[in-house]
Amino acid sequence: MLETALNEEMTGHLGHEKHQSEPGRESANGRNGTRSKTVLTEATGHVQIEVPRDRDGSFEPVIVKKRQRRLNGVDEIVLSLYTNGLTTGEISAHFAQIYGASVSKETISRITDRVIEEMNEWSARPLDEVYAAIFIDAIVVKIRDRQVANRPVYAAIGVTLAVEKDVLGLWVGTGGDGAKFWMSVLTDIKNRGVRDTFFLICDGLKGLPEVVESVWPRTTVQTCIIHLIRNTFKLASKKDWDALKRDVKPIYTAPNPNAGRAAPEKLDEKWGKKYAAIIRLWESAWEEFTPFLDYDVKIRKVICSTNAIQSLNARYRRAVRARGHFPTEQVTEVPVSCHP
Repeated sequence: MLETALNEEMTGHLGHEKHQSEPGRESANGRNGTRSKTVLTEATGHVQIEVPRDRDGSFEPVIVKKRQRRLNGVDEIVLSLYTNGLTTGEISAHFAQIYGASVSKETISRITDRVIEEMNEWSARPLDEVYAAIFIDAIVVKIRDRQVANRPVYAAIGVTLAVEKDVLGLWVGTGGDGAKFWMSVLTDIKNRGVRDTFFLICDGLKGLPEVVESVWPRTTVQTCIIHLIRNTFKLASKKDWDALKRDVKPIYTAPNPNAGRAAPEKLDEKWGKKYAAIIRLWESAWEEFTPFLDYDVKIRKVICSTNAIQSLNARYRRAVRARGHFPTEQVTEVPVSCHP
């Protein structure tokens, strides 16, 4: 994002795109490579960027000034570019407010056009053939489409075989059948090169295991244990939470599936009459709950929860708190694609 903005500032300074200067122009000034610079941002800590240079040294960048090492409000810049509805006047005014310097509407327009292009490329980029695990989840955000309405944003994060996390994509739904929409999401991921994943971790949505099987037949579907525990407490009185916590723990800490099977029976004996819905919750989720019990503690910690995706959801919550809603579907990708 910052490098895109700096390059477009240079274009505005020189009056032409890279390698597109007009013959016979009066100025001999032109691009002269880049120099590396490390800046401290609020969002991602230290970031190394490549700052463009010109031949006569007259380029004075505004977005990242010369000798500036700390950036304040980087998140606000990104959000302003899009949550102001791509109005170049508003964005230009916002840059002036933050940096005390003006950035022309033409430069802002070039920056936003280029970032949108990069976002589209990010959304369609090829993916790895195999992932160790894929985490999926959805968050409801407010999006304006003639009027502001709640819309689900579906997200997928992959853990590579090198144990690195990768946001695979974001998809805005209509709020209809979740399992049906997940079919289109997983198909898109497969079409971008993912032949298989060892595990897919989800929140236990009805119909989702069948969807996963149709896309990747050999994939093991793992229900998020954290979701199960939270839903257990939602079905119980708060005064019983401590006791339930002790009685549920033997289920997900069992050394193997056979030992784990005995724990729900004890839970039923103690709580079945008072909380029959809790017993049904664990019974209905059992087949997708138990796979992680076959593995050691290190692997269990990786696959038992969708916590890997919660930081992504947190970015959306911060963005919504900042502006109230997203003005378009496309803008929902900004919190991720601008902060990989």
